[in-house]
Parts: sequence; structure tokens; C-alpha cells
Amino acid sequence: MLPRTTEQLHPQAEGLDTQPLTTIARALADSQRQAADSPLAALTEISNGARAMARSLGGTGNLYYVAAGSSGLMAAADAMELGGTFGIDEARIHILMAGGLPQSARMPCATEDDTESLTEGLALLTPDDTVIVVSASGTTPFTLEAARIARKAGAAVVGIANNPGCPLLELSDHPILLETAPELVSGSTRMGAGTAQKIALNMLSTLMAVELGHVHDGMMVNFRAENAKLRTRAEAVTMRITGATQAQARTALEMSRGAVKPAILLCAGATDMTQATEMLSASSDRLRPALEQLKKPTA
Repeated sequence: MLPRTTEQLHPQAEGLDTQPLTTIARALADSQRQAADSPLAALTEISNGARAMARSLGGTGNLYYVAAGSSGLMAAADAMELGGTFGIDEARIHILMAGGLPQSARMPCATEDDTESLTEGLALLTPDDTVIVVSASGTTPFTLEAARIARKAGAAVVGIANNPGCPLLELSDHPILLETAPELVSGSTRMGAGTAQKIALNMLSTLMAVELGHVHDGMMVNFRAENAKLRTRAEAVTMRITGATQAQARTALEMSRGAVKPAILLCAGATDMTQATEMLSASSDRLRPALEQLKKPTA
């Protein structure tokens, strides 16, 4: 395996603590900016990983996010946003973080070597599932064991790591290398490596949502208006797509119990919720072909 970049010393590290804070701040900002470019070299792998995720959720499969330490926080943040942003059923999203999700400011660290919990956490894996495994080093025992279990179960493995040639990428069906520079504070992968991971995870889940038809003209359309902010957003989206008035959008959303896609179809000409639901079912839950169907003249 190649030397682990994530543990090397940054060229600007020597004497860093003697510099003015504004100088250090600039170096930190520059390192984050450079890290943010790393997913550009993995666009094909990220797109393929997103397709695998979409295949799982488009069928009967589930998504599993597995990581340790700060990578675990990045993975958990993405997983926990899928429901509110794209209407993904939380029962189909599983988060396995070494030591469990923190309940305080104390991060579980020793547990990244403890793989016993994975046997139970991944016991129900099937070939329909996708497992997203994240590790800056690509050598964390917890993540490597998760990838092995997933491969044995026939699930798709999306591996994200920041070191080239690492074992995690070799175990992955969709290896995503985010080659970042050494950290300004050596080994503190919550910085550059973490920034790159966060961007790649956001890209994966957003591309997955596009593939599933949950994004229309850059707008989220698969969420449910469950609070004041989301009701306002749902009305605005419905009005923008259909040209409906606010009163019409509000009535449609009341009829759909806050579900945005059927509300849009109601405003676009669907006669009732039954027709809107049937149209979405016929179009594999994709809004655009359902809208096009409504535009066709009836015989």
C-alpha cells in the first residue's frame, strides 16, 4: 500500500503555531478549498455509486452508511437528511457508526477497531442493498469488516477514502478516491479529508435523488410539508411548476396531506388524488412524465 497521505506532515506545517492567526486562517481556508476539488477526479465513480443507491431504493433494498470517527459524523449527517430533503423512508436508511452515534461531545474512538457490532447491524443485508463505507485512511478495521460482510452478502459497496491504494477501495464495487493533501494539523481528517467526504456524500445522495425522480428543475419534489417552513416551500414549488395560485396550491396540498408530487399533479389537471397517485405509479414515481401525460389531449 502507498504511504498514507492522511498521516503525513503538510509542507506548511513547520512553524505553523508561530504564525499570526490570520496567516494560519488563510492556510486553513486554502487547504479546505483544495480539498473541495478532489471529488472532480471521481465523477464517474460517484455517479456509478449513486446509481447503485438508486437501484436499491427504487426496488426493495436499503441503504447502509458505515463509518467511524469524524467520517462517521459526515456519513450520519448525509443519511439523516435523506428523509426531510428527498422523502426517503427512514426505515430504509441504516447508520452504523463505530461506538454508536455520540450522545455528547465525546467522540467514541477506540471502537473503530471493534467489529463485533457489525455482525448484528448487517445481519439482514441482501443483494438488493447498497452499503456506503467511509474512511479517510481506508484502513479502519470497522469499515473494512463492513465492506467484507457486504461483499459476502452480495450487496453493492460504495467505498470512500482519501488514500490511494488503500484496502477499502480495493474491497469496493464503486471505489471513490478523494485524494486530499496532508492536513495542516497532521492526522486531523475532520478538516480537508472531511470536507471532501462531505461533498462526495452530498453528491451521491443528490444524484441518487435525481435518478429516482425526486428532483424537478432543481427543486425538491418528494418531501412532505410537515411544518410551517416546509408548507411554505411546498406551496412555492407547486406554484412555480404549475402556475397555480397560492390558494390552489394550498388546497391541493391539503388534499394530498402535504405530499408535493400529487399536489403538483392536482394543480396541473389531475381530477383527484386517485388519478394523481395512479399517474405517479405508472411513471415510477417520476413527476415529469406524469406532467407530460396531463398535457396530452384526450381522445
